[in-house]
Amino acid sequence: MIKTENVTYKYSNQEGNDFFALKDINIEVKEGEFVAILGHNGSGKSTFAKHLNALLLPYGGTVYISNMDTKDEKNLWNIRQNAGMVFQNPDNQIVATIVEEDVAFGPENLGVIPRDIRRRVDEALLTVGMFEYRKHSPHLLSGGQKQRIAIAGILAMKPRCIILDEPTAMLDPSGRKEVIETIKKLNKEENITIVLITHYMDEAVNADRIYVMEDGQIAMKGTPKEVFSKVEEIKAIGLDVPQVTELAQMLINEGINLPPDILTVDEMVVELCQLK
Repeated sequence: MIKTENVTYKYSNQEGNDFFALKDINIEVKEGEFVAILGHNGSGKSTFAKHLNALLLPYGGTVYISNMDTKDEKNLWNIRQNAGMVFQNPDNQIVATIVEEDVAFGPENLGVIPRDIRRRVDEALLTVGMFEYRKHSPHLLSGGQKQRIAIAGILAMKPRCIILDEPTAMLDPSGRKEVIETIKKLNKEENITIVLITHYMDEAVNADRIYVMEDGQIAMKGTPKEVFSKVEEIKAIGLDVPQVTELAQMLINEGINLPPDILTVDEMVVELCQLK
């Protein structure tokens, strides 16, 4: 679904000095996968996310979306139909005063016929659990509800992949939970490829694979258990591990016999119950 080959990207400051935000990034995402990209602010993860939707084009290297090169202008329309993007602030993606009109905006611009737009809007709102709010004003909804409307607007365009650039950064814990549950549902039930950019470690626990970025490069990669078991390495680059994993590490340091790759409360309960 997504393949990047030695992708580099640079910014130039007012003095004309170059700053490389991405340095030789190689990532593959298979169709139907849930991949999380982690990193603290300034690590390059949001710059990388914009390459997956051709909002930015690489300075060096190549980005392929469904085997289409993002640098080839004739691919742009198809790339953005295949890979939808959800941003950090849902208010920046909401364009209409009624929820269902906002969700219809994307398919209308794709030239979808009205009968199919109606069906797509209803399906998208049902999928994200917002159908009952279809006649509401988006600006009266909570942050989590707004973000689910933004996701519905992308879903209505029938993408095969959704890239979410820190979609929960501006939400409270309740809104964050709503959005993450929606993302998991899209991946498992709708088989939509998910690329989640985040700095919340707990959001990455359910991913199939994780890439950790640091200083514009891939610092670590693997399954959640492989990555989060390296507690000291994760902390050395300024990130935390899931709270349960950190608790497990503290108990191990106190001599309690636990595996180092515990990620969830349920796993912790099972392991503690087995101790003698």
